[in-house]
Amino acid sequence: MSEPAFDAPVWHNGKALRKGYTTGSCATAAAKVAALMVMRQHLIHQVSIVTPSGVTLNLNVESPHVEGQQGIAAIRKDGGDDVDATHGMLIFARVTLNDSGEITLRGGEGVGTVTRKGIGLPIGSSAINRTPRHTIETAVREAIGSARGAEVEIFAPEGEERAQKTYNSRLGILGGISIIGTTGIVTPMSEESWKRSLALELEMKRAAGLERVVLVPGNHGERFVREQMGIDSQVVVTMSNFVGYMIEESVRLGFRQIVLIGHPGKLIKIAAGIFHTHSHIADARMETLVAHLALLGAPLELLRLVSDCDTTEAAMEHIDAFGFQRIYNHLAERICQRVMQRLRFTKTPPVCDAIMFSFDNQILGSNRPVSEIVEAMQC
Repeated sequence: MSEPAFDAPVWHNGKALRKGYTTGSCATAAAKVAALMVMRQHLIHQVSIVTPSGVTLNLNVESPHVEGQQGIAAIRKDGGDDVDATHGMLIFARVTLNDSGEITLRGGEGVGTVTRKGIGLPIGSSAINRTPRHTIETAVREAIGSARGAEVEIFAPEGEERAQKTYNSRLGILGGISIIGTTGIVTPMSEESWKRSLALELEMKRAAGLERVVLVPGNHGERFVREQMGIDSQVVVTMSNFVGYMIEESVRLGFRQIVLIGHPGKLIKIAAGIFHTHSHIADARMETLVAHLALLGAPLELLRLVSDCDTTEAAMEHIDAFGFQRIYNHLAERICQRVMQRLRFTKTPPVCDAIMFSFDNQILGSNRPVSEIVEAMQC
């Protein structure tokens, strides 16, 4: 299979849109070249990395500096034609070699600090998400070899100012930007072309003879299905925020079973009949949680605590503390009810199942025993 082409444009309404790359790719490239400069003891002005999606990026290095056991380099963020708050800013890496044998990673100036639970990173840690952490550490390890150690600091002098134009503060990320990106590439797409590309994968799997499909919001869900549930990743398709569209496409193609698997932060919206889950379209997560907790007889104190939460993960802590974990099975059942309501005019609707998991990869709830769902998937 050929490598994905970064230079190939995305077409929308007859216009070619240019792809970009994430802050995670910038940090990875900066850390890699800083480490290489220390090892080679000379300046490097261009570096290449392979992103998690398999795309090779050849990036220009800015402000390269090496002195003794320390190297510093910067990569300029380019969002392509999907410009965001971080477009055009410099993402720096400072790599300092040592003899510890270990690589430590932290955020410096302009990289936000996590102050609230709910985004899958510990309170007090730098806002460098899991995929960029992995790619940064891997790139530095490849550059310095297996025996040495290194301290890696990612910093962005404009980060604190730029972060004011993001949603970071609402998520409890303070003092700077987040280093993010699960694929490493920013792909500007119209909604219709994006939906069509997702449906195309469904068509390919159905053409290959598959009759059962797992729909997940994104990479985290796909990884959970593969690593924690032992389900063949060949049956997994990303639905992004287009839940209703992908369910209806699955029905059109004749799939006999649809399993929705994801974090409650996305799936809970379906329990409220919201089938486009982007926050810009609708966000009734806390209201839905409060309503269904009330139906289960939760005390007013818990309802108020949940209502005041900004993230589903934060609300889950209160739910656990009050012993109302049964809410997740209840919500999974409600999700399947909502799906079947949407498909009520379908002559032969598929079996619908729903499974929710936490950021630490624990199954929270399902509409029926997970073993039954997995067994059905393997029929």
